[in-house]
Amino acid sequence: QVQLAESGGGSVESGGSLRLSCALSKYRTCGYEMSWFRQASGKERELVAVIGREDEDNTRYADSVKGRFTISRDKAKKTVYLQMNTLKTEDTAMYYCKAREYGTLSFCGGDYWGQGTQVNVSS
Repeated sequence: QVQLAESGGGSVESGGSLRLSCALSKYRTCGYEMSWFRQASGKERELVAVIGREDEDNTRYADSVKGRFTISRDKAKKTVYLQMNTLKTEDTAMYYCKAREYGTLSFCGGDYWGQGTQVNVSS
């Protein structure tokens, strides 16, 4: 079973920065598109940023974070990062990492989620 472990959350003042990490383990010989989602209290989970499979590496972002957040990956470490700059109070949420598995092998497929890491931004 593919596993994801997020880290790097915490409390920061408005305007500050944090870097979240998502380490992929027990992965298989498949490709992985990686995403960050967030869910604020009382709200639905929303997509924050996506980075394509290792052979594509294209990225896209929610409008609310464009120019402030950057998603990247370290292929050797099987880790994806979310660099969050100029944080705002509205960025406060639980942040989740998701891996979407692709591949031509029959066992490749499915979505996997991490447990989440909390980000609190105070004014």
